[in-house]
Amino acid sequence: MLKVGIVGLPNVGKSTLFNALTKSEVLAANYPFATIDPNVGVVIVEDERLDHLASLHNPKKITPAAIEFYDIAGLVKGASAGEGLGNQFLSHIRETDAIAQVVRCFEDTNITHVEGNLNPIRDLEIILMELRFADLEIIERRIPKILKKAQAKLEDAHIELVALQKLKECIEQEGQIKDLDLNEIELKAIKAFNFLSLKPTIYVANLSENDLANPQSNQYYLQLLQLAKKENIEVVAVCAQVEQEISQLTKLEQTEFLESFGLKQSGLSNLIVSSYHLLGLQTYFTAGPQEVRAWTFTKGMKAPQCAGIIHTDFERGFIRAETLAYSDLIEYGSHQAAKEKGKVRLEGKDYVVEDGDIMLFRFNV
Repeated sequence: MLKVGIVGLPNVGKSTLFNALTKSEVLAANYPFATIDPNVGVVIVEDERLDHLASLHNPKKITPAAIEFYDIAGLVKGASAGEGLGNQFLSHIRETDAIAQVVRCFEDTNITHVEGNLNPIRDLEIILMELRFADLEIIERRIPKILKKAQAKLEDAHIELVALQKLKECIEQEGQIKDLDLNEIELKAIKAFNFLSLKPTIYVANLSENDLANPQSNQYYLQLLQLAKKENIEVVAVCAQVEQEISQLTKLEQTEFLESFGLKQSGLSNLIVSSYHLLGLQTYFTAGPQEVRAWTFTKGMKAPQCAGIIHTDFERGFIRAETLAYSDLIEYGSHQAAKEKGKVRLEGKDYVVEDGDIMLFRFNV
């Protein structure tokens, strides 16, 4: 399951956003450190293709794809040195696949800003710096240990040491770790550390309700957008308060509510789509009378690997995959009609699975 960590300064709307995502009611108080323990919520990925397959098969069970979101306490400047609650809770998001950095882009005198005034670029840099310092702490603890092994001329240890030293120097010079020219071997050597500043990132601009229909009218959003463009990072515009209101509505009411803002889908839906895009994730389906299910896979995976997502036996004993493109199902109306038109294919071990493929794996263990 895809895991995304939500980070940001206190009072930027992280917990409100998390409430909307998970339709839960975690504490979202107007003061720093309202959230101490990490909140973890599983969010269903809505997919009209899954709904259509379910209408055709009328299965006993429907299983959509899902994302786990982790909401942790707000970071403050100096957290790495023990300010606020310190950075001890960052360990909770080390296992996530990506990070969503929530940046406040709205003025509100009723909601305290921990830095005293609104400045999204500064706020973002504070968070990035604290993530880098949290990584530096791990690096500095590790180097003396791996140094002894490297001096004993263990090749793997030497590779790890060189990579860690590059990271250490970069952080100390206030550089961007992600811009470091680390080769595949070095990246593999440090993968287990799950460095926060190496994780794929999305910026989430939290706007006021008035700016939601036209984010470009917000100067802070434009500043964030300009920075993100330089860094090749995607920005998702949301209004966390509005998203929380939307989460309490029925699907029909949600559509009408969004239309009143001139929007086709919610900011949270955009965040989920962006998370998938960021990590190169796609969806294939299995469908039958027992269950219709969406499976998340990484773009470029071949059929046996995708079969292995269901069960390792499927990959080990893979024979072939009966495959139908979702677009062909829509064009011909049913699996049987598509089959009669020759659109149901038997694919082998070298087939690269496509987004929307409907698959039946044949295997022998």
